[in-house]
Amino acid sequence: MPAPQNTFKAALKRGEAQMGCWMGLADAYVAEITATAGFDWVLIDGEHAPNDLRSILSQLRTVQASSSHPVVRLPVGETWMIKQALDIGAQSLLIPMVESLAQAEDLVAAVHYPPKGTRGVGAALGRASRFGAIEDYATTADAQICLLLQVENLAGLAELDDFLKLDGVDGVFIGPADLSADMGFLGNAMHPKVIETINDAITRIKNAGKAPGILTTDPAFQKSCLDLGASFVATDVDVFRFANAIRQAASDAKALRGG
Repeated sequence: MPAPQNTFKAALKRGEAQMGCWMGLADAYVAEITATAGFDWVLIDGEHAPNDLRSILSQLRTVQASSSHPVVRLPVGETWMIKQALDIGAQSLLIPMVESLAQAEDLVAAVHYPPKGTRGVGAALGRASRFGAIEDYATTADAQICLLLQVENLAGLAELDDFLKLDGVDGVFIGPADLSADMGFLGNAMHPKVIETINDAITRIKNAGKAPGILTTDPAFQKSCLDLGASFVATDVDVFRFANAIRQAASDAKALRGG
């Protein structure tokens, strides 16, 4: 029995746009609600949300039971973190702040078993192989891992063309918030110069045959990114959605009593 097919990776290879949602509330119950919404993919955020390995695992279980595909963003691209995430069953990883070719090469190695890579051969102990029930896991897992690099500063953009030459990199996600800050426009991710830079990056990624990705809550920019060829686009964030709705609910409640 081979490793489960990564339907998200397959869709990206076919050039089919995948629409997603960011999950930062770090709770499996909330993740279950989000997973029923119908997004193609949802991101479990381990960088800016209070997630650890066990909370990521609980959300993975929940999302994998739905039609949405879980993508896990780790805090950093440490080999041991990648190994643990893969062993608990994550098949798609987004690694933040990739800045150098050497770093990108290390990430490619970390998600592949020897001889191609350096991933530790211990998945028979883990959930990824269904605790050893998937007998062919070790020989088939590599093909189902989706590695997404997050480029979010000028140093990373300077290396982008080299990243795109790497076999084993499936896509590159451009991070507007950090990129705009690095360009001198902190808090203004929609500055024209930032948009121009992002558009250029998306075009280069697409032309190299990789999947371009972005998170933006601006509908017009979402559409323009899709028109340029972005193929994994997150359009909302659970934290924003809940925070805005609950604040409005409180405001409406106070209005009922006349202020």
